[in-house]
Amino acid sequence: MTVRKGVKSDLPQVLTLVKELAEYERALNEVSNTVERMEEDGFGPKPIFGFFVAERNHTIVGIALYYYRYSTWKGCRLYLEDLLVTEKMRGHGIGKLIFDRLIEEGIEKGFNGMSWQVLDWNEPAINFYKKYREVSIDSGWLNC
Repeated sequence: MTVRKGVKSDLPQVLTLVKELAEYERALNEVSNTVERMEEDGFGPKPIFGFFVAERNHTIVGIALYYYRYSTWKGCRLYLEDLLVTEKMRGHGIGKLIFDRLIEEGIEKGFNGMSWQVLDWNEPAINFYKKYREVSIDSGWLNC
């Protein structure tokens, strides 16, 4: 298993995983993004997101897509848009590898934290995040 920075040629597999997540979240019909749009937004003249991939045997089995945000109270932070591992590979520690790499990225950039949201019914994801003692989950919106 390798976790590495994502590159443009990864985007078709990334979008496939995003659609898998959308299906899991019962919202596949809401995905309108395209590989071409992701190429422009992630690798064009003004990239607005980055991502890490977990790769096994040249197949992407997990991703973390993030961007930078600014908090007037806290300063520069990472915002985790999606962390996902393909269904057949869940439970093998891949999510932890990707999440840990994302934490390293924030530390390397000198950021003071990371934020994300989780659906209140997604118990597997909530339980995953609770394993990190530094993570706090707000009540109500389930902001992390």
